[in-house]
Amino acid sequence: MNRARLEASLRETFGPEPGSLRVVVRQAMDLAESGQYADDTGTELTVAELVEHLGDAPDERLVDRWNWWVGSLELAYGGYAEFEVRRWQAE
Repeated sequence: MNRARLEASLRETFGPEPGSLRVVVRQAMDLAESGQYADDTGTELTVAELVEHLGDAPDERLVDRWNWWVGSLELAYGGYAEFEVRRWQAE
């Protein structure tokens, strides 16, 4: 998956805040590079496919769309929770 093309497609399609875009791109790249999605579905994750899946999400914010989709993968196959976007707070 091409990082620059992914970033441009997500920006154009969903108009997210820069921080949200950055974290979703990072998680999407990690997912694609892990090979887990390809192993589970039999197809490589592409920019077009990802944008289509995120477009199906009921939420408006990009991070919520991402987590909704990753959650559906977790339910279907298991092992996707590590790709969710979570807020981290320092103690």
